[in-house]
Amino acid sequence: MKEKSFDRRSQLLEAAMEEFMVKSYEDASLNNIIKNAGISKGTFYYHFKDKQALYLTLLELAVEAKLEFLTRNIGKFSNNEEKRNFFDILKLQGRVGVEFAKTHPKYYRMGMMFTREKGNKIYDVAKKLLGSNTEKVFEEMIEEAIERGDFKNNISKDFILRIITHLFVHYDEIFSYYDDDGTAWDFDSMLDQFDHFVDFIQYGLRS
Repeated sequence: MKEKSFDRRSQLLEAAMEEFMVKSYEDASLNNIIKNAGISKGTFYYHFKDKQALYLTLLELAVEAKLEFLTRNIGKFSNNEEKRNFFDILKLQGRVGVEFAKTHPKYYRMGMMFTREKGNKIYDVAKKLLGSNTEKVFEEMIEEAIERGDFKNNISKDFILRIITHLFVHYDEIFSYYDDDGTAWDFDSMLDQFDHFVDFIQYGLRS
């Protein structure tokens, strides 16, 4: 029985992914998701409270999958691990992030759709949920960076954590992944933008 329930949940998540990666949260139809998953409404509500809970679960799964992918693959992108500082690691993560997008295009496409939710309630709800996970990851990275001496000694860990976490949690509010005509940027352009972003954090605007 548990195996059957797990299979239905998997079918539901897959159907939801197909819906959310091509439609906005508001336009996505719960009825379509249930129909395409081949389940009853009762089965849906056994697994999820509502459409929001389903959507947030998918976003959490995407974040978890990306973090796992980063952890497993980041070593492949550098032969000088002992020389990497905090900012080098951020840039490496950007490159691994592109590989993640190529390997998991559905998660990537849903993430792109999520960036278009800015200004909507669901965006704020999701950012609040996912932001706590992001802060934990950055805190661990910053602690290691402080031990390596990557930051100025007169700047506190709390200050660094607050600034960097805020910038990355709100990265897609500062920048866009799209041209003015709505065309999504290619991966190389995204990487260039991200590298400039990291350079700004590291060096500021001084000449």
